[in-house]
Amino acid sequence: MARPRKFDEAEVVRAARDQFWLHGFNGTSLDDLTDVTGLGRGSLYGAFTDKRTLFLRALDDYATAVMDQVLADLRDPEKSGRDRLIDHIWSITRLLTADTKGRGCLMAKSAAEMGATDKEVARRIRKWLDAYQRDIAEAIRAAQRDGDIDPAADPDELALVILALLRGAEALRKGGMPPRAIAAIAERAIALLPRPQAA
Repeated sequence: MARPRKFDEAEVVRAARDQFWLHGFNGTSLDDLTDVTGLGRGSLYGAFTDKRTLFLRALDDYATAVMDQVLADLRDPEKSGRDRLIDHIWSITRLLTADTKGRGCLMAKSAAEMGATDKEVARRIRKWLDAYQRDIAEAIRAAQRDGDIDPAADPDELALVILALLRGAEALRKGGMPPRAIAAIAERAIALLPRPQAA
């Protein structure tokens, strides 16, 4: 009796994640997944049940690995709240302008492709977006405590505006907007951070 083939499940999920990230769920076939993972269909089905289950694992992998890196500057305890916000806006801008493959954000791509038809995909994306907004809002609150942002500003509403600008900049970049236009959006986002009113 043949022994079952052993493989690194985390590496398989990462390879599938990159395939879904570049081509989307519907643009990725089982043959594509066998090619990038090196596994046969039987092994893929045995480990992950079906393509959608593997896709959800890939979304989770993206959220926990990639997004932790993306959001690290918002969580840097060594920087002031305002510096964390500005650094994050420029960090995202650099990622967008350097993205020559047009991959963008896997969460945003998945929301556009499946958010209206797959409740579980929509739930996971909403959970991530809520956490992203909370991180931005917490940096805003820190900046308010430091006296760098107007204390009258609503942190949650301002965070939502910043999030919308960043997500919108990604969509525009994928649509072919040049880097200078994305940089202009970053500058406008920073300008929206209200300074305290003079006494």
